[in-house]
Amino acid sequence: MDGPPRRPRQAVHRFSLGQLVAVPILLAILTAATMFLYSDTNMYMLLSQCHARSRIRWLSRVPVIGVPLCFLTSFFVEALGAPARSPGALGAVLSFVGALLTAATVEAARICNAPSVLIANPTGPWLVFNLVGGAVVWQLVILPAFLHRSREIIEARGRQGYRPAAAEPAGPEDPTLGEAHRHLARVAEVVAIPVAVTVGYVVPSVVMVVLDEPVSAFVWLFFPVYVSLVRQAVRKAVVVLLRDEWWRASFHLESSRLALAGVYAVPIVCSVLSQGLLVWSLLQPDDRKEMTRSTIRFIVIDAFFIGLTVLYWVLVEAGWRVALVMAGTSVVLGPGAGVCIGWIYRERAVDLDRTVTVVAVGAQSSRRFGSPSEETPLLR
Repeated sequence: MDGPPRRPRQAVHRFSLGQLVAVPILLAILTAATMFLYSDTNMYMLLSQCHARSRIRWLSRVPVIGVPLCFLTSFFVEALGAPARSPGALGAVLSFVGALLTAATVEAARICNAPSVLIANPTGPWLVFNLVGGAVVWQLVILPAFLHRSREIIEARGRQGYRPAAAEPAGPEDPTLGEAHRHLARVAEVVAIPVAVTVGYVVPSVVMVVLDEPVSAFVWLFFPVYVSLVRQAVRKAVVVLLRDEWWRASFHLESSRLALAGVYAVPIVCSVLSQGLLVWSLLQPDDRKEMTRSTIRFIVIDAFFIGLTVLYWVLVEAGWRVALVMAGTSVVLGPGAGVCIGWIYRERAVDLDRTVTVVAVGAQSSRRFGSPSEETPLLR
């Protein structure tokens, strides 16, 4: 047999990059138009108060960056201004973003994405997303980067032809497309990613919601930096302190249920808890003031269009069944759980070598996590 069983060709295989990014561009236009339509004087009041240095003076007085940072900080403080309703609404959005952050960090750690600067180094795009552009950054920067890399991989592997697992790596044209192209670059990432997301994102998010103070909101704004620093520190500590070459080996995350659960457990649990909090908050009397209503409306609109963008992403790369699983899980367990479960199923569609097996040190990695041996196919 010359290759693996043929599978349905998804849209990312059949359409050009220009055709694929047309929808995100349209979504970006629709996002901007909707934001403008629902804008009101409250947003301008917040900005003008920061410009006049009458809000958060210790921040608004900082030259150049003080006013915009004051506006963003004030924005989230006002969004948390309703003790009964705000935590539920904002918690659902924060858990959703946490799941996206986890998925993006996993993709950044994969060998095949190393050539893409935007994917392999997500701190910059995520800072721009959180501080400037919101959903538009997902639609015009992050998603196009992933679609571009997917098209590069598809075209490169098409030129080189299918290579079974026993064959040599994909060749000098793109060494990241060998048999381990969907592996994490290091086993240590299985520890580093969940710790980084928990310490760098979940903890600041919880502190911001609980305290509802300008300082906690300001600190939270820079969570992409914290996640990056913690991930690098933990990854290095695991490799250096444990002194075992096993932690330096590449590893196929989806081959181990234990490792997979460890990476995605935190965002899924946060999603379930926030979903329960959201339902509970909707049963409480509405205590939102006008400014809180305005800010939460903007956050919900932004999250809604990010959700549409991610759903489109999964649809073109993995098909309607995976998109349906993501949407259905989001309704029941919250959008964060929907992203995580959908991402796990997505891997079955985007991993082009369904028959690939882990060899040498990689096989040792799988066995340590209680996975099948090197003779067992990773994905059935």
